[in-house]
Amino acid sequence: MTDVSTSRPVPQDLLVVLRHPPHGTHWLREGLDVALVAAAFGQRVGLLFQGDGIYALLKGQQAGALGQKGTHPQLAMLEMYDIETLWVSARGLNERGLSTDDLMLPVVPLEASAVTELLQRHPHTLIF
Repeated sequence: MTDVSTSRPVPQDLLVVLRHPPHGTHWLREGLDVALVAAAFGQRVGLLFQGDGIYALLKGQQAGALGQKGTHPQLAMLEMYDIETLWVSARGLNERGLSTDDLMLPVVPLEASAVTELLQRHPHTLIF
């Protein structure tokens, strides 16, 4: 979520930064699991997608090599757990030739300075 009056990202209780792709490692899936568990215990959770973690948000994602599950089912559960604050690195989108229209969920793109501020302002941050 962003404070409309200042366009500054509003800190949540927990910020989970997702930097790994949805396939090839378990990091992204584990980060989403942590976010869902924290939300289930009443924490306000925000997600920041950076680097290859942005690929988790692509529309029409399929299973990975060797039948690795995609992360779409977990992402679809975010709303059910009241995780509505999703940020994405604008630089990461640009570097991958993507726009927010390519993504399955509504996100707030953040420039590098806003990402830095977001990381500094959050009381608790976990990076996956």
